[in-house]
Amino acid sequence: MTAMFTVAEWRTAALADREAAATALRKRWQLLAQGGDTAWICIASEEQLEAQLASLAQLDPAACPLYGVPFAVKDNIDVSGWTTTAACPEFAYVADHTAQVVMALMGAGAVLLGKTNLDQFATGLVGTRSPYGAVPNTFSPQHVSGGSSSGSASVVARGLVAFALGTDTAGSGRVPAGFNNLIGLKPTPGAVSTAGVVPACRTLDCVSLLALTAADAAAVYAVMAGAGAPHEGEAQFQPPPLPRFAFPARLRVGLPHDAFFTSAAYRDLFAQAASHLDTLGWFRDSFDLAPFSAVAELLYQGPWTAERYAVAGACIERGGAGIDPTVARVIGAGRAYSAVDTFNALYRVRELEAQTRSVWSLFDVLMVPTAPGLPTLAEVAAEPVVRNSELGTYTNFVNLLGLSAVALPFGFTPEGLPFGVTFIAPGGYDWALAGLAAQWQQHLQLPLGTRLREPQRSDTAVTATPPASLPLAVVGAHLSGMPLHQQLVERGARLRAATATAPRYRLHALKNSQPAKPGLVRAVHGAAIAVEVYDMPMDTFGSFLAGIPAPLGLGSIELADGSWVNGFICEPWALEGAEDITAWGGWRNYIDGRGRQRAAS
Repeated sequence: MTAMFTVAEWRTAALADREAAATALRKRWQLLAQGGDTAWICIASEEQLEAQLASLAQLDPAACPLYGVPFAVKDNIDVSGWTTTAACPEFAYVADHTAQVVMALMGAGAVLLGKTNLDQFATGLVGTRSPYGAVPNTFSPQHVSGGSSSGSASVVARGLVAFALGTDTAGSGRVPAGFNNLIGLKPTPGAVSTAGVVPACRTLDCVSLLALTAADAAAVYAVMAGAGAPHEGEAQFQPPPLPRFAFPARLRVGLPHDAFFTSAAYRDLFAQAASHLDTLGWFRDSFDLAPFSAVAELLYQGPWTAERYAVAGACIERGGAGIDPTVARVIGAGRAYSAVDTFNALYRVRELEAQTRSVWSLFDVLMVPTAPGLPTLAEVAAEPVVRNSELGTYTNFVNLLGLSAVALPFGFTPEGLPFGVTFIAPGGYDWALAGLAAQWQQHLQLPLGTRLREPQRSDTAVTATPPASLPLAVVGAHLSGMPLHQQLVERGARLRAATATAPRYRLHALKNSQPAKPGLVRAVHGAAIAVEVYDMPMDTFGSFLAGIPAPLGLGSIELADGSWVNGFICEPWALEGAEDITAWGGWRNYIDGRGRQRAAS
């Protein structure tokens, strides 16, 4: 087999030859089992691997979007029969159950090869706070990898697995993505189950994912978010907002005024990234980061450290050779906070959140540097708390405010070190951010990971279907650029395809309809009619349906490929006296053609 790095490559190979794919997985496992790599805390045993391959053989490959795809999970995520350490030997235990999100991935055909290193108890953004060893940057052994999901980023960037799970409370998935030329998708708090994850801050934690391509990120996220409702009693920050699958066509992007950097090269690259927005045709302007920064300060200078102490405090107090001293100091600070402190901090976050709301009336997304600079291992060793604090400048506030985010590569410094930006959106925009990632990656054409290969068209072709969505075919005034298209935009619908119906329909221009609308009916002697198919969030579908006026309604429409979707149909009585415009092939052709006829007359 040729070299395989991405989800799409591994799955395509497995669909073509299941036995050869199993052999490739065994060879990859043998390579990892040789040891000596600080990115891993443990590798699957031979028995664990073979049990997964036996289960894989019982699955229907066509029904499994991740069939035969190797992955890794951060070692604060439980897998039944595997040891969970959270990078602390004194805390280690053998898990009785598998985290809900991991179960979903395995059920979709993914094969777990190992568990990865992290900053102990997911407390850090540097990737050095582990008794299992520091994880170096994949582009420079003198620089940090970023944390706390350091190992997960390292193994994906080097192509050892196709994707990996991290966790992200304060930037733990985004910072290592930025430092290793990866895509790091951090979902809205509460959108993906955290059952089976050792908490850092239980009310803020997110399971994040690290991938090489936007298409891979979307495919994996679709499985993660579609895993079902969180377990009963699972703590969440708040019920996640209604999902939105797409942004407006001309994105409005906010940039931090007078952004903070510790690296001149990063400052220059961020200026270039801002100019790149113009190339994409997106609007940009500045916003005040101050209220966001005030929220960020509360994460480690407020009572949320008490949440960390609630989980790891007893282990920290017992002590032991495996306890990282910096982590012990950070978590130990949680002893000092009272219930009064906690409530006052919650009130303060709500006050600051109110100050940030005006930003979202001006911008669809915010673009910030993923980090202000990339420190060396020596710099972190000299001032571990200061350097770590700097790395959280643009990440710490996101979960406290219930926002979604994706870290994306942008380029490289003159020394060849990765630089990335993060797009931040309101809660619920996880899938829309995956689509933005595809557009960004397609336009930049950067090499994947540690320059594993050049990008291909398939890397940005998002074919996965958003979870909790319904397909909707529109034929007239809701088409893109038409008068009622905004109704789809407001409900977060995403264009899946511009296609046509099966050749069994007729189209009529309805009389006395404002704005002008067509009526589509199925007929014995029909033709193919142009349509656009959108993925619409189920939660917004009802309000859309309620606004459809007679004689139009929603029914089932057959597409050119033989599939059936929801779509606009018309009651036959309304066709009396209506002009048959089937010959135009679609409403847009009819509107444009009539316009040209009037202009010529």
